[in-house]
Amino acid sequence: MGAGANVPQGRKIRVLLAKPGLDGHDRGVHVIAAALRDAGFEVIYTGLRQTPQTVVSAAVQEDVDAIGLSVLSGAHMTQFSQVLAQMKEQGLDDVLLFGGGIIPQKDMEELRQMGVGQLFGPGTPMREIVDYLNSTVPAARNGA
Repeated sequence: MGAGANVPQGRKIRVLLAKPGLDGHDRGVHVIAAALRDAGFEVIYTGLRQTPQTVVSAAVQEDVDAIGLSVLSGAHMTQFSQVLAQMKEQGLDDVLLFGGGIIPQKDMEELRQMGVGQLFGPGTPMREIVDYLNSTVPAARNGA
């Protein structure tokens, strides 16, 4: 179990990973899921071709702290904005939405302005993602 993957409440950080839309490339999300598990996180992977509604429904059911979307299809603006809308509708204000994939810098900036957390591109070291979640999720849980 990795150090720091527990939050003050003593519960492991729970992360839901999803592949929204028609993108069928899931090798990267499997690598991230394994790395997060190795670091002590609880990881729920919803599988391929999820709708924003099913992603957020699973997040509610699993009581997650963060949702990570992997988008390689070019539909990142649509997928992230629809998941954000569903999260708002379901009252998931304290759940972090982050992600990765092939996302141009300009779009990353726009997504962050919409309320999406960090976005990671190909080749990002796994430690960077782990550290980001360890530092960001506890603050979100505590209303910071």
